[in-house]
Amino acid sequence: MRLIAAYIIGLVFGTGIALSGMANPAKVLNFFDIAGSWDPSLIFVMGGALVTTFIGYRLVFGRPAPVLAEAFQVPISRTVDARLLGGSAVFGIGWGIAGFCPGGALPALGTGRWEVFAFIAAVVGGIFLARFLQSRGASARRATA
Repeated sequence: MRLIAAYIIGLVFGTGIALSGMANPAKVLNFFDIAGSWDPSLIFVMGGALVTTFIGYRLVFGRPAPVLAEAFQVPISRTVDARLLGGSAVFGIGWGIAGFCPGGALPALGTGRWEVFAFIAAVVGGIFLARFLQSRGASARRATA
């Protein structure tokens, strides 16, 4: 049942990305081009997502537990540290350069464009690099302790 729910959620998300034009990197990049061919439609996509999330969180967290799990899994850390800021910066830079964010690029894989596959490969490579650097840092901290 969880797999079916995940599939349906992914299908709804991918359909929303495709219908909103967010699978088209040119549309996203035009949002960032304020002095040129600015396209403000991303504001409406983000606003719609914000309203949906605001309502959804109130409905979901009003329940004692999730429908398909034993407990809610929410982040417990509220610390703004170098890891969070660095990850946010890399995300923003990548989005501004490529015109894709990871969530929007996954549905765009269906277009078959090589740029999308290159972006996803870079994301996966970045995940492995971040994990490698994180494990090296943890090893160094243990060695000095």
